[in-house]
Amino acid sequence: MGIDIYLYVFFTLLSIFIFNGVNWEKFMKSGKVIEAKLLVLTLSFALSYLLTNFVLAFID
Repeated sequence: MGIDIYLYVFFTLLSIFIFNGVNWEKFMKSGKVIEAKLLVLTLSFALSYLLTNFVLAFID
């Protein structure tokens, strides 16, 4: 269980860093800053979940 938490945190921070490089103004309505940040957070959690499960399945 110990490595799971570290992988979730690592991949969450990595995906937030990656998604911050995307220009969300092209995809979102103007003035929707909070919604764009929530989208980045949700996508980051989803991507970190998928990547962590992939790495753990690959290790086992």
